[in-house]
Amino acid sequence: MTEAAGGRRAAVVGSPVAHSLSPVLHEAAYAALGLRGWSYQRIECDGEALPGLLAKLDEHWAGLSVTMPGKQAALAVAGEATGRARAVGAANTLVQLGSGQWRADSTDVEGVTGALLAAGYPGRPGGPAVLLGAGGTANAAIVALPELGIEQVMVVAREPARAEPALECARRVGVRADVVRWAQSDVAALAADSAVLVNTVPASAVEGDVPELSVAPFVLDVIYHPWPTPLASAVLARGGTVATGLDMLLHQAFSQVEQFTGRSAPREAMRDALREATGEILPLPLEPATGGNRT
Repeated sequence: MTEAAGGRRAAVVGSPVAHSLSPVLHEAAYAALGLRGWSYQRIECDGEALPGLLAKLDEHWAGLSVTMPGKQAALAVAGEATGRARAVGAANTLVQLGSGQWRADSTDVEGVTGALLAAGYPGRPGGPAVLLGAGGTANAAIVALPELGIEQVMVVAREPARAEPALECARRVGVRADVVRWAQSDVAALAADSAVLVNTVPASAVEGDVPELSVAPFVLDVIYHPWPTPLASAVLARGGTVATGLDMLLHQAFSQVEQFTGRSAPREAMRDALREATGEILPLPLEPATGGNRT
């Protein structure tokens, strides 16, 4: 069954937002699902302006994908929120419930788990995760850890005081967490003992530590442009496995599409569209659909 003309609208909001690949994913999904009349656009909007934007959106709007710097504001403005959004302390998804009410979710968590499982993450019981950096992606990675069977995380930060939000997030989901100052840590030992190493900082920030970090057996490098990163190249050269931020983008979008449309995401069509839009720089393997957890 196809959606009649005059369908619904959705968008990605953020600042800057011109570079976002979300329209590629959502437009491919709507086409594959036969949702004629559905549209998806980019809207330049920061966190401060987000409440005003939501007040202007009528019932034709199904939902919004929220990127930086509006994720914390998205959680604050929503009348309802999923447990994982509250645990992360931010939301990348707003779904309109009607009468001007919105539900916040963090499908970024599914982005992390989906990317790792699709890349073949085997699980290492008892091993900790090592998280490089404590910025915007760190909390979603931490909330994803219990779903991967990981109960401990070591946060490696340039300035440990800035890692407090990540440590608080870990406490909310029952993950044991410690923080170490990057300059004083044995990154080679941390990487070698890790169940998974998650890099959330730019390639230039890890450049001096690439040889030591490359001993990690499994790496999620959220940086994917330009590709390959020096860290990814070194890990692959040693026989390790790498998942990327582009894999995360793909897997977090599946749940957004499902929440906006009420239909199962056409995963292969979305994957193929993203591969084409990015010059097929990555294979973008798919993790089998599980239905997700939006509670």
